Amino acid sequence: MEPILELKNIRYSYHTPDGETKALSDISFALTPGEFTAVVGPSGCGKSTLLSLICGLMEPEAGEILLNGRPLTDNSPNIGYMLQHDHLFEWRSVYKNVILGLEIGGRLNSHTKAKADALLEQYGLKQFASSRPSELSGGMRQRAALIRTLLLDPELLLLDEPFSALDYQTRLTVSDDIGQIIRRSGKTALLVTHDLSEAVSLSDRTIVLTKRPASISCIVPVSFSLEKDTPMNRRNAPEFKTYFNKIWKELNHDEQNLP
Repeated sequence: MEPILELKNIRYSYHTPDGETKALSDISFALTPGEFTAVVGPSGCGKSTLLSLICGLMEPEAGEILLNGRPLTDNSPNIGYMLQHDHLFEWRSVYKNVILGLEIGGRLNSHTKAKADALLEQYGLKQFASSRPSELSGGMRQRAALIRTLLLDPELLLLDEPFSALDYQTRLTVSDDIGQIIRRSGKTALLVTHDLSEAVSLSDRTIVLTKRPASISCIVPVSFSLEKDTPMNRRNAPEFKTYFNKIWKELNHDEQNLP
């Protein structure tokens, strides 16, 4: 199967009047269609920078990013980006928020309106379509933000700590909910997270980055022998602890080798 996304020897540095700060060093990996991949690494190692490069907000200093075998173009409509906060506008209803991208892109028509209605119904927000965002729970707001992204029909979803603003209990429920939604949609997804449990429960593979300047320490394939493979069920499976400990050990490899 041909990869939907390829990163080849990506390097990036931040430049300020005080000098150069190397962020990413020789990052290479590929994603196949329908795959859910997580990226973890030490705080400040450049995980969010990596997503900014992939979606075209910044350009790498060296290396190449390919989408469907072609060089990445700025703000590609094939890429959807879900941020840490839902960024729903309070002066717009939930329905008006989810169709915002369609309006901006000139793609609002009877077909896309029907799709918006269907997704709101499917994910339990139809009765709140006329509500304001402040009337929704944190989990419902994240579902609305995901619907807004899915309506643009991206081939690739970039998820930058999308559950970090939620309390722990809500975070567990929402990550399970949204993880299943993304699986059912068949979208390819790349998740950046600090939460190792989240990475293991959601992903097919977890990419472990080193401290800055980040390079790939290892890539851990993740699979579970579950009758119903959901993020919440994975957390209770016997394999979960094995994957968690393997990634934890890799993340702390440098510290363990200090004299």
